[in-house]
Amino acid sequence: MKSKSEIRQAVWEKLRKVALPDPIFDYDFSSFIPDFQGSEKCVESITGLDSWKRSGLVFITPDNSLIKLREKAIRAGKRFVMTTYGIRRGFLLIDSNTIPKDQATLASSLYGAETFGKKVALEELRALGTIDLVITGAAAVTKSGIRFGKGHGYFDIEWGIFTALNLVDANSKVITVVHDCQVTDEDFKPSSFDTITDYIVTPTQTISVKSKYQKPSGIDSGSLTKDLVDAIPLLRELARLQNQGGVAP
Repeated sequence: MKSKSEIRQAVWEKLRKVALPDPIFDYDFSSFIPDFQGSEKCVESITGLDSWKRSGLVFITPDNSLIKLREKAIRAGKRFVMTTYGIRRGFLLIDSNTIPKDQATLASSLYGAETFGKKVALEELRALGTIDLVITGAAAVTKSGIRFGKGHGYFDIEWGIFTALNLVDANSKVITVVHDCQVTDEDFKPSSFDTITDYIVTPTQTISVKSKYQKPSGIDSGSLTKDLVDAIPLLRELARLQNQGGVAP
């Protein structure tokens, strides 16, 4: 059975043929989740799902592969939460009603989101209410729904924060957007912090996952390095709220 690292490397070799380079990181997939050929078809599939149509507040990760979806959300008048790169500057609320439609393309980018979005602290985030739908990219995803990223664990931290704030739970729907070459036949038992996806959306198919695994709850503090805690102030903010008894441990 291959390790996550081995699966990533194998997938990244295939991904280079269809990925779009990042202006800063080029093809260094250890630093970003790339956009890819056909990602606009993923947007069409997602916006056709009932879970998208019924959703109010959505969480969309800052991955390059989701920039077209973020633009679609803005043009559709949706509100969504997004993280800054590496969660270093916390969460942003993107309220489409405050963004001129001719700025939707810019606002969907990392730079534009920080320009047009509102930075929200954890208590402000909790006050927004339930997140109806969670959408993320990935380095790779198994057909049993185990998705994993670049190896930093950012999405698992984001999910852990949301569960601690009672914004999501085990029944909340997670959509993972990838190219077909990122869906792997490899399988393994997830770690305590691996977030399980409900739908895998590629340019050619939408897979409804019937996973035998449960989504995690909270943050596995044992997996956090000192460097990671130092780099993400939200983790210290969450610990403060938990010590005050304001959120779940």
